[in-house]
Amino acid sequence: MDMQSNKPVSVPPGGFVNPAYPPGYTGNQAAYGYPQYAPGTFEGAPGQANYVFQSHPVGTPYAPVVPPVQNQPVGPGGAPWMPAPPPPLNCPPGLEYLSQIDQILIHQQIELLEIITGFETNNKYEIKNAMGQRVYFAAEENDCCTRNCCGPSRPFTIKIIDNIGQEVITLQRPLRCSSCCCPCCLQELEVQAPPGTPVGYITQDWDPCVPKFTIQNEKRMEVLKITGPCIVCSCCEDINFEVKSNEDVVGRISKQWTGFVREAFTDADNFGIQFPMDLDVKMKAVMIGACFLIDFMFFEQTGNKNQRAGVWQ
Repeated sequence: MDMQSNKPVSVPPGGFVNPAYPPGYTGNQAAYGYPQYAPGTFEGAPGQANYVFQSHPVGTPYAPVVPPVQNQPVGPGGAPWMPAPPPPLNCPPGLEYLSQIDQILIHQQIELLEIITGFETNNKYEIKNAMGQRVYFAAEENDCCTRNCCGPSRPFTIKIIDNIGQEVITLQRPLRCSSCCCPCCLQELEVQAPPGTPVGYITQDWDPCVPKFTIQNEKRMEVLKITGPCIVCSCCEDINFEVKSNEDVVGRISKQWTGFVREAFTDADNFGIQFPMDLDVKMKAVMIGACFLIDFMFFEQTGNKNQRAGVWQ
């Protein structure tokens, strides 16, 4: 069912609808187009604040507004989608959402089957802006054998889709060594936007004490560095990975503390990403990929079992 027109989605010959994605997603087939939505209100979960937002004309500054407007289009789960801003020059289709934000929130969905049985399922994530509006939806594509035999070290493909079900970013992680004893085969992740067109890479740098990564552009040139804490473990506080440019901190990837119950019984984590507003949208997309790689490397085990300290397994 198409989310905007409420009409059935026609599946092309040989096509399929993946239940891991929101209704309306049929793969990388739909033409790109981003309708501007009417103003509306995001209703948070019980106990959380509500947010009011409004789409605004091109060239005018953005500001929250007070009067709520009803009938805001919503996506799966009830969260409203972020209105698409006008795309900047040389922006890959779908990344214009990142051009006007300096913070991203990533919420991993809790899988009941995984909690009850311990059977590893494909990860799914909601990617939102600071106002709670959904920017993207992400889902892992992997087979049962790979998920449960390789665990958090598994290779994966994560597809990130926008409000019309269009796949805009693809993350691919090959199977690599997860031990600091093999510095010649460290972790790596490729970011494609649109799918099939690499825009950047995240590579792990060998270090015996702290986790380090390099963010590269499509030409494999170094753009940013990521440095994590020596002990990637904490209680009742966030864990921060600093993003640096020429030794100056310009951003942060934070694993947020979600409470004792959720930390103990699930591997569903919340992350926050901060980056400069004027950072290239391609590098913002690569930083999202870096967040997923860090999640799998350090926080995928339920209850933080076998959690790694530094780069040690």
